Amino acid sequence: GLSLPEGPMMLTAIVMIDVVPELIPEVGQAVADVPGVSEVYSVTGDADLIAIVRVQQTDDLAVVIADRIAKVGGVTRTRTFIAFRTYSSKDMEAAFSIGLE
Repeated sequence: GLSLPEGPMMLTAIVMIDVVPELIPEVGQAVADVPGVSEVYSVTGDADLIAIVRVQQTDDLAVVIADRIAKVGGVTRTRTFIAFRTYSSKDMEAAFSIGLE
């Protein structure tokens, strides 16, 4: 069956953000200041910034992402990925060590 974690559950979303290029530093700081945003990275590749959003419930994602991040001046597009499971380095070490001894 499905087992739910004890205590308050956190939802994590990864938000890829496209930004007007000359505004990346200002937008990065503005997004970092949004409540619910835990980290913001400037990145290479298919986005200009990636924000990690951690909230208590699904409805909060709409507030943080649609109402706050997407409306920061200079943001041209957002794409959101909801995290289902976290793999910690300990989980990965255990997975990769199976059958290696």
